[in-house]
This record gives sequence, C-alpha cells and structure tokens, in this order.
Amino acid sequence: MRIFGKDRVFVFLNYILATVFLLIALYPLYFVVIASFSSADAVVQGKVLLYPQGITLSGYKAMLEHTEIWSGYYYAILYTIVGTIINLICTIPAAYALSRRTLPFRWGINLYFMITMFLSGGLIPLYLLINRLKLVNTFTIMVLLGAVNVWNMIVCRTFFSTNIPEELIDAAKIDGSSELGIFFRIVLPLSKAILAVMILYFAVGHWNDYRTSLIYLRNTGKWPLQMVLRNLLLSTQMEIAQGNETSAVDQLLKIQSMKYGVIIASSFPVLVIYPFIQKYFVKGVMIGAVKG
Repeated sequence: MRIFGKDRVFVFLNYILATVFLLIALYPLYFVVIASFSSADAVVQGKVLLYPQGITLSGYKAMLEHTEIWSGYYYAILYTIVGTIINLICTIPAAYALSRRTLPFRWGINLYFMITMFLSGGLIPLYLLINRLKLVNTFTIMVLLGAVNVWNMIVCRTFFSTNIPEELIDAAKIDGSSELGIFFRIVLPLSKAILAVMILYFAVGHWNDYRTSLIYLRNTGKWPLQMVLRNLLLSTQMEIAQGNETSAVDQLLKIQSMKYGVIIASSFPVLVIYPFIQKYFVKGVMIGAVKG
C-alpha cells in the first residue's frame, strides 16, 4: 500500500515520536549497565552519559565478596520455582472451573473472589493468623502466601470462556472424556499463550518479593536475593554513618559502585527468561484481557 501526502507526514511523525519514546525508555536501562562497569568517581561526578568511564569490575567484586548473596540467589530461585508452580496449580484450574457455565453457584463464587480484591483484614490480623498456624519463619509461607491472585484468575477465566469453544468441550464429553481429561488433554494444550503470561507474572512477582521475607522470615539465612541485597546496601550505609570522614567517602564510593551491580544481579534472570516467552506474552495479554 502506497502512502501519499499528509499520510506520509503522519507516519513519519509517528516514527519520530516512537523512536523518542523508545530512547527515553531504554536509556535508564542502558545507563545502569554502563554505570555498573564504570568507576564510582566517574558516576558520582556525572561523567558517565553514553559510554563507561574508567572501566572496572570493582562493584561486582565488592558485591560478590558477600557470601550471603549466593545463598540469596539459591533461595530466590527456589521460592520462585516452587511458588510459581503453586500459583499455577491454584489459579489455572479455578479459572477454568469458573469459566464453565454449568458450574453450580458460579455467580456467587465469582462474587466471593471479587470481594477479596477490595476488602482485606489488614497486615496485623494476617500476621496473627500466620503465627497461629506456625508458618512464621518457614519455607511454606514464602511460597504459599498469595497462592491465588484474583486478578490473574479473572484474566485466565476470560481467556477460557472466550477462546475454548463450548462445542469442543461437548464433543469431548460425547467421546467419553472426563472433566479432568478435558482439562489436561484439550484445554491446557490450547492455552500455551495465557500459561506463558501467567508464568511470567507469577515468577517476576516471586523474584521481586522482599516484603514477605521482611515480615515473616526471622532467619536471615533463608532470605531471598532481594532481601539480601537490600540488607547489604542498608548495612553499607550504616557503616558510612558510623565511620570517620575519610572512611565515609570510601564507603560512599563503594556503595555507589555496588549499587548498579546489584540492580544487574537482581534483574539478570528475568531478562534471560523473558525472550523465550516474549512471543506468547502480547498474544496472551490481548486474548486474555477482560472484555467489556
């Protein structure tokens, strides 16, 4: 299709604006990468703009000197994998069941779930409940809390109700398939896009979660990476506050050089995984979106 006159100008301006917005979005990410390889002095003085200055790995070396980071990586990966599996087991079957019009009391069950999105008991009653259940400072609380995300369940329910034909379900029943057989042999193979989106959502949520460990984990040896890195930066800042003027400057430069390495270390696994499921991501969001 050929573009003429005003249309050509419009398309050209769209490309210009899209390019500007792309650069605005990408530059902070690019800056973090080049700053992590630059000397702390150059970063503090604002010399790092387009390329690294005084290339060094001192920030990464200072970060890796802390052995608890490896423990944090281990527990973060463990919590993410187990927590995501539990999320999928609890969310996907519930969403499919609620998408079926033959489910008894379907409207009331949907309303019950919806209420939890707007009303909650608050942090203190929740902590008292978890403490009474003896789940404080346990592995279970890190993977079980928030096992069902109602919003994600609604997205999945919408996907199932709009993209899994009722005729296909009826045909499977006529052939003698049970409800579990239909779910595992027909529904799940046709739902790869929404499953990929849910895996990404749940995995990123678990990976970035430090609030749960901050509140419920007393054993620092079980802290995930995000909590370890947070504690590492805070402890370094405390050393600055307690040291003399000379050591304070040294510590300030140390934390400055560590800061960007910490961001890279915490974001790297997600950046590695995302390209493999990116092709499903947009499709899954669009076809699973709540439609008016």
